[in-house]
Amino acid sequence: MTHRTRGKRILAALSRAAVAGVSVTALLLGTPAPVAAGPSGSGHRPAGPRLERLDRGLVAVATTDGVFLSWRLLGAEATGRSDTGLTGADFHVYRNGRRIATVTDSTNHLDRAGTANATYQVAAVLRGRPAARSAPVSPWTDGYRDLPLRRPADGVTPTGETYTYSANDLSVGDVDGDGQYEYVVKWDPSNSKDVSQVGYTGEVYIDTYELDGTLLHRVSLGVNIRAGAHYTQFLVYDFDGDGRAEMMFKTAPGTKVTRYDRRGRAVSERYITMPREDTRAGYSHSDDYRLSPEEYRQKLVDLFLGWHRHPEVVAGRWPATLEAAFGIAPSYAYPLARPDAEALVDYFIDVYAPARSSRNALRSFQGFIVDGPEYLTVFDGATGRELQTVHYRPGRHDDGLMWGDYAMSRIEPGNRVDRFLAGVAYLDGRHPSAVFARGYYTRATLVAYRWDGRRLREDWYVDSGWVPMTNPFNDSPHGREGTDPRYGTLTTQGAHSLSVADVDGDGKQEIIYGSATVDHDGSLLYSSYGVLPPGSADPGARAKLGHGDAMHVTDIDPARPGLEIFMVHEGASWAPYGYALRDAATGEVIYGGYTGVDTGRGMVGDVVPEEPGLETWATVVGGQPDGPGLRTADGELLSTVIPGTNQSIRWAADMTTQIVNGAGDVTPSIDDWRRGRLLTAEGTRTNNGTKGNPGLVADVLGDWREELLTRTVDSSAIRIHLSTEPTDHKLYTLMHDPQYRVEVARQQTTYNQPSYPSFYLGSDIDWSRVPLPGR
Repeated sequence: MTHRTRGKRILAALSRAAVAGVSVTALLLGTPAPVAAGPSGSGHRPAGPRLERLDRGLVAVATTDGVFLSWRLLGAEATGRSDTGLTGADFHVYRNGRRIATVTDSTNHLDRAGTANATYQVAAVLRGRPAARSAPVSPWTDGYRDLPLRRPADGVTPTGETYTYSANDLSVGDVDGDGQYEYVVKWDPSNSKDVSQVGYTGEVYIDTYELDGTLLHRVSLGVNIRAGAHYTQFLVYDFDGDGRAEMMFKTAPGTKVTRYDRRGRAVSERYITMPREDTRAGYSHSDDYRLSPEEYRQKLVDLFLGWHRHPEVVAGRWPATLEAAFGIAPSYAYPLARPDAEALVDYFIDVYAPARSSRNALRSFQGFIVDGPEYLTVFDGATGRELQTVHYRPGRHDDGLMWGDYAMSRIEPGNRVDRFLAGVAYLDGRHPSAVFARGYYTRATLVAYRWDGRRLREDWYVDSGWVPMTNPFNDSPHGREGTDPRYGTLTTQGAHSLSVADVDGDGKQEIIYGSATVDHDGSLLYSSYGVLPPGSADPGARAKLGHGDAMHVTDIDPARPGLEIFMVHEGASWAPYGYALRDAATGEVIYGGYTGVDTGRGMVGDVVPEEPGLETWATVVGGQPDGPGLRTADGELLSTVIPGTNQSIRWAADMTTQIVNGAGDVTPSIDDWRRGRLLTAEGTRTNNGTKGNPGLVADVLGDWREELLTRTVDSSAIRIHLSTEPTDHKLYTLMHDPQYRVEVARQQTTYNQPSYPSFYLGSDIDWSRVPLPGR
């Protein structure tokens, strides 16, 4: 065993001890370890969420003032509170093996005499005695660190379009149990699409790297998973508690894993295991379900041929004939003969659809995958080895007809049916479960799984049921209740992301599904409604708060008990509010405003430190409205001018909130509402078009503040920027707050939203209310 390997194993053991509540000093010196008392004073440690065993995360950065050092306080090391932070372990700081400082009030230090060629270590001081030192680190000389990437080769679509690749969203997990994070990168092709956009896309790849750029494995999702923000939500988490993170995401025939050795050479390539019933049915990894225009036409012909057998037609809920559905004179006998079905399809494509909207160019419909098996696969995070593959639940059922994709003026096959979300939740208060969702405009479904190290076990399944329609080719299904008596109100309430938090204080996390919340046991906690105001589409009517593009869940107003939800809504004149702050436990609106337009962006943060709580702000699609503005936590209007809404970051020493700006070809920056620009991330870019999301914003290294992870312009690396502003606030790593940790796991989902802790985090923080993990 090398000294480096042995050292990493010792550090991992020390980290496990710390998270388990065992004194690191006791571990090193062989003395008895104290047992943390539970709430009842029984002497037994309470069962809480099972979190990662992290190492010290020490980082050194060369600055103009010296060498800045930043490291983690682990959750179990925090034992009390002071006026400026938490108390617990103090730290010795070493330069070139010699102690240069003892830090008691923070987890950072500026070594003004430091040089770029020095090496640094830190050691926790417990009961006056230093524990083992961290692994030595050298300063980042450029003020950032690059994680080298291996960009996939360019490709060509079946229509001859060439596409390239860019690094997109990121997630992190300790895949090998050494206490250090590995980095999981999704590669998007340049022709990735929204689900409403027609065309072929390239394949999606998911890579796993160590911080030094070592590529461990690459998962190619294959041609049967379309590329775009709504299709691939990838979860990286230690689901079975063995200290090593797994990966879970949607797969299909053609998904395969390539493993690499330490020199970067491919050593194996293996497809996922298709369920036996699928291989017996003739499905194979060579299948290609991407539709051409003619294949789509034939799909419609088959649908029309079976119209008389469709369950909704048989039940009398839909028109008995397609002519009645299209509003034309009856002309054909049913069951339809193939020539008649083809004639009706041509009428539908060339006459009926264009009459509904000039954007309905169904002769050009291609590139969608609306057939073939869909799977959910669990992968070993370290090796990429497939652990289990099951059928994705629920299946698509059809290409969107039952989901309402043909009902509105804009006909969009494959749109509402292929809206996916995912997250991680401690549903029982201790073990993490994976939550996957499909649909939110009409039918809404969620399923929760527990991975026990051998197989997936379903916790619960939620399904709103179908939204009733009188005519699937001409109706308005949004806002209607689903057919399920328990979950029917979930329809139209989902957002382009979801959040997870313990909203009712029972120690178990709930799923905040946009304007509704699913309790930890899978029951519906609430679904929020309001009354449409004067000037709306139906004044006085009761309506769902409805769908929205941005949502934030944390303790926004510390003067109120519990957590709050700030969300924007796109229902325009059919939505009671364009923006609203809700009580997270009940769903009741605390304050909000009607806008009458699609209010597409919103954010929260402590950007005005003299005001208590977090400020909220929102803007409409295409500009800033007169209404939302910048508001205090209790709804008072501060300004009609607002900060940006792309992403927030906790970067400053004083615990205020900063904003990450920059989209498209604009260089990303970190901006403070009062102080101005704090960082320009030269040579990098954000992701996801106008959304302007970094690859990741999370507390992955150093102290409690968040790091900015963006791709370089050419996607040759992920660039990691770390705040070097000394702070005298002492807080454990945010990754040891259960809500924040699962929020990081879901940050990459669809329209990326910031990650929030379970407690109020701002410049006026009340340290007595910061939870001490495991106590």
